Amino acid sequence: MFRSRSKDEKAPTEKVTADLSKQPRDPEAPKGRPTPKRAEAQGQRRRAATPPQDRKEAMKRQREARRADLAKQREALASGDERYLPARDKGPVRRFVRDFVDSRFCIAEFFLPLAVVILVLSMIRVPQLQNIALLLWLGVIVMIVIDSVGLSIRLKKQLRERFPDEPKRGAVAYGLMRTLQMRRLRLPKPQVKRGERP
Repeated sequence: MFRSRSKDEKAPTEKVTADLSKQPRDPEAPKGRPTPKRAEAQGQRRRAATPPQDRKEAMKRQREARRADLAKQREALASGDERYLPARDKGPVRRFVRDFVDSRFCIAEFFLPLAVVILVLSMIRVPQLQNIALLLWLGVIVMIVIDSVGLSIRLKKQLRERFPDEPKRGAVAYGLMRTLQMRRLRLPKPQVKRGERP
C-alpha cells in the first residue's frame, strides 16, 4: 500500500511527457513556467503568513509592500483607476472637480511658460523690454486671479447642486491647484476632452 512505484510503472508517464515535449506549444498559452511543487508553494505561503523573525526582515517586507503600493498608485494615476488612487484624489467629488477643471481652458495652466518668457525679457538690459515684462507680469497675475475667482464660484455652485450631502471640504482648492498644472502634466491624467462637460 505504501510502497514506492517500480520503474515499470514510471515508464509510461515518462513516454507521455516526452511525447508532449515534442509537440509544438501554443504561443498564446499563458503559462510559461512550471507549476511549483506543493512543498514549495506551501513554503511560500508560510513565509508570507509567518511574522518576520527580526527587524531587518520586517523592514524589507515593509519596503516591498510600499514599493508594490506605489507601483499600483502610479498605474492608477495614469489610468484614472479609483481603487488605487491616493486619498486626496479619491471619491466622486474629487473626480468631478478634476473633470470640471480639465474640460476648460484656464489661464493659470499657462503660468509656467509665461513666467519663463517674462523672466527672459526682464533679464535683457533694454529698459523698454523690462517695462514690457513688468506690465506683462502684472497682466498675467490679474488675469489668473480673475479666472480663478470665476472658476471657484462656478465650481462651488456645481458642487452644491450635484453633491448636496457629500463632504466638499478642500475640493475648490484642489481644483485651483490643478489649474496651475499644464494639462499634459496633470495627475491623475485628464479623462475628459476640452469643451466636454462633466
